[in-house]
Amino acid sequence: MKFPSSTKKPWYEHVHPSATPAQKYWLHRPGALTGGLRRLGKVDLEVVSEYACRLNPQEAALIQKPPGTLAWIREVSMAVDGIRCVIARSFTPLPASHSVWQGIRRLRSRPLADMLYNDAQIQRSAFLSCRLNRGMSFFRTIERALNPSGEPVPQAQQILSRCSVFWRHGQPLLVAESFMPAFWARGATLV
Repeated sequence: MKFPSSTKKPWYEHVHPSATPAQKYWLHRPGALTGGLRRLGKVDLEVVSEYACRLNPQEAALIQKPPGTLAWIREVSMAVDGIRCVIARSFTPLPASHSVWQGIRRLRSRPLADMLYNDAQIQRSAFLSCRLNRGMSFFRTIERALNPSGEPVPQAQQILSRCSVFWRHGQPLLVAESFMPAFWARGATLV
């Protein structure tokens, strides 16, 4: 499955040529990200927040919905051996969070992969990737995750992210995963 070309900016289908081999690997690695992280060490998942809000035009376009669509948002932080590696933001239209994607509301501290990879009816789009910018909702998720702990927030341009959309019965669930700068040294050990 592909994204319509009008929805992409600032997301790209191909990783930037200047990306390292580790960055290229992780930004387009298929399967559950948590499975890959577990190969690096002990993974701890913390729910940052879960809430309903209206999607901005960029987010709405990624799931082929009109701007302002009411959505259920789930934000989590994943650490490997105590080092925060990935902060993720997932969303689906609010009605879908009560029907097709209702499992997103019951995960608690379990990874989203628990509900995504055991259902043959779910299809996944290709990956898009980008460097974040300060105006993106995905960057604000990172600020929310890091501020309570007092950890410094990296500059947006230091953060590489990937996203894909899972489709089930015509309803989208977008998953965006942002790799913290501290992740890359450890992530390179599998490449």
